[in-house]
Amino acid sequence: MTETQRDRKRSLFQLISDVPTLVRELVQGEIELLKAEMIRKLKALGIGAGLIALAAVILLFFIGVLLTAAVLGLATVMPGWLAALIVAFVLLVVAAIIGFIGYQRLKKGIPPVPTETISGLKKDLRVVKGVGKRETT
Repeated sequence: MTETQRDRKRSLFQLISDVPTLVRELVQGEIELLKAEMIRKLKALGIGAGLIALAAVILLFFIGVLLTAAVLGLATVMPGWLAALIVAFVLLVVAAIIGFIGYQRLKKGIPPVPTETISGLKKDLRVVKGVGKRETT
């Protein structure tokens, strides 16, 4: 047996001995990806729900202002009720904008499933089986 054949055998054994470490690092990397993706999606859900709750509170103010406008409008035919209607309209517009932003943020987090991590795990499984190539991103 020549020296180069021994080096090749040793390299093959080293590669085989490195497989458990590589698999462990791969699994740890996928777990970190899962954590990051879930945190990002849950944060989007929380922010969206908070903004929708804020829009609901503003709508309660809108109802209060509308009631005030109705009372002022019935009590007298003065510019006071018109001012109250203008304030109510402004509150309605603000609530609509905040509600829309909250809806968009909420939509980003739905469904709270780690789709990127699952896709990466499927690719890794295909590579381990020898079906495909691992893409680096």
